[in-house]
Amino acid sequence: MIALSLALSYGVWYSYSVFLVALLEEFGWSRSMLAGAFSVFTLVHGAVNPLIGTLCARVRPLGLMAGGGVALGLALWIDSFIATPWQLYLSFGALTALAVAACGWIPAVVQVQRDFRDRLGLAMGIASSGVGVGMLLVVPLCQLLIDAYGWRRAFHLLGLICAAWIVPSSLYLMRRDAPSPARAAAPAAAIAAPQLETRAMTLAQSMRGAPFWLMVAAFFFGNVCSQTLHVHQVVYLVDHGFAAIVAASVVGVVGLSSIIGKTGGGWLSDRIEREIVYIAGIAIMVSSVGTLAVLGAGPSRWGAYGYAVLLGLGYSVTAALIPAMVSDRFSGPHFGAIVGVGLFGSALGSALGPWLAGYLFDLTGSYALPFLIAAACGIVAAVAGWLARVLRVRAAASGPQSRS
Repeated sequence: MIALSLALSYGVWYSYSVFLVALLEEFGWSRSMLAGAFSVFTLVHGAVNPLIGTLCARVRPLGLMAGGGVALGLALWIDSFIATPWQLYLSFGALTALAVAACGWIPAVVQVQRDFRDRLGLAMGIASSGVGVGMLLVVPLCQLLIDAYGWRRAFHLLGLICAAWIVPSSLYLMRRDAPSPARAAAPAAAIAAPQLETRAMTLAQSMRGAPFWLMVAAFFFGNVCSQTLHVHQVVYLVDHGFAAIVAASVVGVVGLSSIIGKTGGGWLSDRIEREIVYIAGIAIMVSSVGTLAVLGAGPSRWGAYGYAVLLGLGYSVTAALIPAMVSDRFSGPHFGAIVGVGLFGSALGSALGPWLAGYLFDLTGSYALPFLIAAACGIVAAVAGWLARVLRVRAAASGPQSRS
């Protein structure tokens, strides 16, 4: 149920790529301005994540998700009235982002991290695969709704669907998840593990160490790469002769592949070093950048689907594993706040990448430079993941008192 809630909330996130095309056709606004609204969305989403993570230590995460579902339905209804750029930035960029954060990744991650400690990678992968389901189903659904009813009615119907599932499913799980004496004792038992000293770290303590900032760097640079592609892939394909519904179906294939990547990558990361799996995912994602660039020279429907498979597999492995890598180092009572701040790093990357790509396109009329920057940022993210592994291995070799 959590996975399906994430499918809807982040289906809203990734559906912006098809709404962008509809808004471009109706208003003729610049791509940098339209991409800027998504950048505001990701910044607001990321900025509120530390607060959401802190709240998860005080109230039940599933309760936050239920409230977020109500807010998301209302925010999408407000989105349908957009008529000016400032309304787009306020309604979608701010209000919708706040709602997605409340019913999205942080409360879901905290809930999963509390419930599944032995096979955390697989559990994170299964939960986050819901995001892939959203890309597979929600994005093409939005395109169909836009084609049939227009983008305003599409926002109405999307909001209704989100609220109708997220609110009752979260309340149902919250009732089933009522604490018992055995469950209440579980966290204390889990804390009695080899990394005891890191598990009790506060946010301030964690921020004084290199591992935390390497995680933030992986978040940031990885998302510059992935979100540049997610936001601009549809309009790029349409520019090169693909029908809008075909371009939207490419997003669906990205989502389908990401289900496999997140679940499989999570499963694999419970068996070999997570950082190695993460770096492999980055390598696949960088290869997808080159594949998309080549499609501009020789458009091919099957080539586009091949690109979608690469992006889906590559980005999904990295997205699922970063929270698990943070949990490996900081999985105590302050985990929610720590991963929330880390996700603010991802928000900065998600904001910068798409906006910069739109700005550079407006200047040059080409995506060549944006795609080159995206690939370079992917490589930097892989280096950060490798350095995090080096520090972890050194700390393990020097004994438990120096683990970080």
